[in-house]
This record gives sequence, structure tokens and C-alpha cells, in this order.
Amino acid sequence: MSLLVFEHHPAEGPAVLGSILNSGYGRCLNHVKLYAGDPVPTKLDGVNGIVSMGGPMNVDQVDPHPWIEKEMRYLKVAHEAGVPVVGVCLGAQLIAAALGGIVASMAQPEIGWHAVDLAFGGTVDPVFAGQGWQGVQFHLHGQEVAKLPPGGVALAASQHCRNQAFRVGLTTYGFQYHFEWNRQDLAEMVRDPFVVRCGHLPEQILGQSDRYYEDYRRLGDRLCHMIAMTLLPMGKR
Repeated sequence: MSLLVFEHHPAEGPAVLGSILNSGYGRCLNHVKLYAGDPVPTKLDGVNGIVSMGGPMNVDQVDPHPWIEKEMRYLKVAHEAGVPVVGVCLGAQLIAAALGGIVASMAQPEIGWHAVDLAFGGTVDPVFAGQGWQGVQFHLHGQEVAKLPPGGVALAASQHCRNQAFRVGLTTYGFQYHFEWNRQDLAEMVRDPFVVRCGHLPEQILGQSDRYYEDYRRLGDRLCHMIAMTLLPMGKR
């Protein structure tokens, strides 16, 4: 049994989440590098969980990225079969779109350190156990889940993005913010051309990291552990 990790860009692997799942809990991670031409699987045999990571593309860019439709179909089948699914940033948007939600461009991209508040659903959700009702998270996105899929439960929101985290059913979760990055990841991602095009200065964002990083990583590690223990335990299926 293994966890599939869909990777859409070479710089956006599972990072700390992957390390905790693998080294901390002994999960076998099967990396599906879609950006390198790996095919989307067609069956769920031997799969006891799926993690879909971020990427610079949008969910409607299916012509340059034909794997998008295939991955969304696979995510939907997995969700309907009760296989745990976790999506981060683009991954969360793919989940939402696959299950009947709406993903749209934001009026203003959300980049850098911004506060995230738990919605009522998040305050009682086991995956969010140990999370403060408000915390500062790292963001890097110009699209958002504008409408949750049918049956979706809002778990967290920010000033500019009302669906920062959500759940559909009991074992499918989406996170718009990046809780999985370490300092090196952050230093690399703030230099993404998208950041500069949106008028942000990478060094200014990095300058704020000393203020926020310790709590960010502490909460992020806690979230990774809860995902491993409650959503992706060995023998889940």
C-alpha cells in the first residue's frame, strides 16, 4: 500500500509534509511527476491515500497540461471510493473543480504572509486539532475556490480568500495556503516570476519570515502530523 503524490512542478514537492509522512510515519510515497510526463494512474489498486501538490498552472489550462483533466477524474473516483485525498494550493483547486465546485481568478492575488482564521467547521475538525483560531500562513496564488463542491464544509478563511481550507465528506481535504514549506522552500518560491509580476518584492517577504516562520512551522508540523494520523494511517483501506 502506498500514497500517491501528484507533483505538477519540480519546485513543488511534498516538502515537510512528505518528510513527516515518510520518515515520521513510515508511509511509502509514490511520486507521480506529471510535469515530467509520468502518467496519471487509472486504478486505485494498492493506493491508500493521495496527496495533490501545488503548481503555477490553472485548473482550466488543459490544452498545455492535458494531465489536468485526467488527474481530476482520478481524484473524483478516489473521493467516491473513500480513499483519503489531500490537496495543497493547485491540488485543492483540482479537488474542488473535480467535485463540482468553482475555481476562479481572485480580484487580488494573495502572496506572502497573511492571517488565516478558522471557520466554525475548522474549530471542531479533528485534522485541525491544536491549531489556533487564527494564525499566519504563507500564500502564493492568484486563483481560489470561489464556490465549494456540493457538501463541502469551509474550514478556514482569510481576508481575500474565503475558502482557505475545506473538507468534502470525511476524508477529502483542500488547503489553499502552503503549510508544507521550510525556510529554503520559502526562499526559492518567493523568487517565482509570478511574485514579481504581481508587484511584490521577494526580499521584503523574506524579511517578514523571521517574525512569522517559527509559529508557521510549528502549526504546519502539527497539521502534517494530524494528516498522517487521522487521514493517512497505514492500512486505511
